[in-house]
Amino acid sequence: MESRFTKLAVALGAVGLMAGAMHAQAQDKLKIGFITDMSSLYADVEGKNGALAIQMAIDDFGGKVLGKPIELLTADHQNKADVAATKAREWVDTGGVTMLFGGTNSGTALAMAKVADEKKRVFFDSGAGSSALTNEQCTPYTVHYAYDTVALAKGTGSAVVKNGGKSWFFLTADYAFGHSLEADTAKVVKDNGGTVVGSVRHPLNATDFSSFLLQAQNSKAQVLGLANAGGDFQNAMKSAKEFGILKTMKVAGLLVFITDVQPGPEEHRGLVADDQLGLESQRQDARVRQALLRQDQAHADRHPGGGLFRDDALPEGRAGGGHHGCRQGHGETQVDADR
Repeated sequence: MESRFTKLAVALGAVGLMAGAMHAQAQDKLKIGFITDMSSLYADVEGKNGALAIQMAIDDFGGKVLGKPIELLTADHQNKADVAATKAREWVDTGGVTMLFGGTNSGTALAMAKVADEKKRVFFDSGAGSSALTNEQCTPYTVHYAYDTVALAKGTGSAVVKNGGKSWFFLTADYAFGHSLEADTAKVVKDNGGTVVGSVRHPLNATDFSSFLLQAQNSKAQVLGLANAGGDFQNAMKSAKEFGILKTMKVAGLLVFITDVQPGPEEHRGLVADDQLGLESQRQDARVRQALLRQDQAHADRHPGGGLFRDDALPEGRAGGGHHGCRQGHGETQVDADR
């Protein structure tokens, strides 16, 4: 039985492709442009696997729309908003691209959304999480087909506070996604009777977290909220273990992917985390899941970050358990609360 998300993806994809075909009537091909992080801290979250997933969808669709073959173009935005916007504009103006897909990084997604609005092209955000995409910077051409920071905040934030984590200190990635995730989670914490005693922002793709974690430790907060993702989350967790912070503070990962916990369960024991599609992937038809696994194993050396969730990826007894967060028209969130 098809999952509701598969049906939604097919429906939205068909709408996007038909709209794109209207722009491409004079062209021999319908071109889709996918811009994401292919080489840095979010590459394992999506990267080439994101391109593979889109190509699989194109193949499942039959590879054509209105008799025209569909071609996928890919580019690395290098986590720079100006690079993403420039490439998107170039593709539409001179490359004949009729629909855009944006991957991880909220700053680049917001920049692409502005170009899509200007050029009147459908833009699918499949990886960025800032709630600004569907709030203050919403456009008629943007489809936010992913989690957002409101959903993530309500999932992990409310669960941790209700389980006794009343005082928080945030370690936040210093760009659109981190700012949005900290603000939305702080609101949830306060609305549920908790307090925020402080926060510190780190540069994107940071390697040295020592000074930031020292501030967190000195705050005496009960909870360290990690408002970051991908490589930043991984490096922060490693440093937190080295500094002994896991012994004195509860660490709340506000967005954690399967690729973030692959190094091993000991690195993340005691972590409270929110997985964007964990529950839904476990409910998928077994035949569909096996087909996806075969595709993944044949074409990629990593499991897609937002896709299949292995039961053995987290410490024993954690995968699939805990508190279940909210649904806001995006991916269903799962919170794995410490027991």
